[in-house]
Amino acid sequence: MKALRCRECKATYPPGKMSTCPKCLGPLEVEYEYELIPRNPAKFIEKGFTDLWRYRKLLPLKGSSQIVSLHVGLTPLLKAQRLAEKLKLKTLYVKNDAINPTGSFKDRPVTVAVSKAIELGFKAVGCASTGNLAAATAAHAAKAHLPCYVFVPENLEPNKIAQTSIFGANIITVKGTYDQANRMAAEAADRNNIAILNVSIRSYYVEGSKTTSFEICEQLGWRAPDHVILPMASGALICSLNKGFQELVKVGLIEEKTPRLSGAQPAGCSPIIDALKRAGGEVIPVEEPKTIAKSLAIGEPGDGIYAVKTISQTRGCGEAVSDEELIEGIQLLAKTEGIFTEPAGGVTVAALKKMRENGEIEKDEDVVCYITGNGLKTPEAVTHSIQNALNRLKVA
Repeated sequence: MKALRCRECKATYPPGKMSTCPKCLGPLEVEYEYELIPRNPAKFIEKGFTDLWRYRKLLPLKGSSQIVSLHVGLTPLLKAQRLAEKLKLKTLYVKNDAINPTGSFKDRPVTVAVSKAIELGFKAVGCASTGNLAAATAAHAAKAHLPCYVFVPENLEPNKIAQTSIFGANIITVKGTYDQANRMAAEAADRNNIAILNVSIRSYYVEGSKTTSFEICEQLGWRAPDHVILPMASGALICSLNKGFQELVKVGLIEEKTPRLSGAQPAGCSPIIDALKRAGGEVIPVEEPKTIAKSLAIGEPGDGIYAVKTISQTRGCGEAVSDEELIEGIQLLAKTEGIFTEPAGGVTVAALKKMRENGEIEKDEDVVCYITGNGLKTPEAVTHSIQNALNRLKVA
């Protein structure tokens, strides 16, 4: 790791306990000594690791002794032939991150952030969460034997609360939205020297998410696909994936062509898509998100404006879908590919379908659909539709 660089004013700082620029308050991101990274995949992959830490040369940890590993990553990139036929696509892959240790992609940034927190000398960790991050943080904190504090909105799905609780985390439920929980977590971090992973050490936290890009390219034989579709909440994920693809180009591990990146949000909380549809205008916060896709219910997305820029710069697109459409997306993925995803995955599949119908994705594009969470964490999302089907069978 070389430095922390401000995305806005480009000032650089030595790596440390900071995530915003002291000069302009812009977000800081990690820079590496790219000229020292091997161009040969066999030398780039770190020997002795069978999880995402195999990409350690482009991760922000000095040594390996602080790594907290639950064996995150190396999730399958599945050729989704039946879903492709339904959507009239020539080639479609599903990147299935639902099989990570706690059932979501959040294990990726958390394994990196908890490891970095230990390296920086923090004695406790925590997060503000819409559910998946809470469980991932609690599990990694348990493995590291660190106290853990998670701040969640009170209307979170019961299974996600139970999953977080079983790891022994201290759960602080907040009357209000995720954004209010996030502000309370930030205040707690300042007062108590807790590493709130997605706030106080966010620059390191987001580095874990970019390993999805590394894996996709490695699984395709060190090439990038034409197009990646993914869900958006804070907007950090799409920015991280873009950084991952750009870094592989920078070090010469893939050709200069990088994929179009397109985002999906639920219609009840779609501030990034709304800004995109207004041709890259201001991201206007949603005060009261109304959607069953609670993991995406972030009304004031911290990286929203950067997500809009990423979509525009990569010539991607964005779509918002209703709760009814996202349930159909969950069912479509399950019935064609045998994968049960949580509502965020339903949003992604439904948005992909809409993008095809609108002509925003060409038939011949090589597409990856990123599934970020497991449906077993939120069965209530589809219970109503299943009960209706059972009632129809009884009548018959």
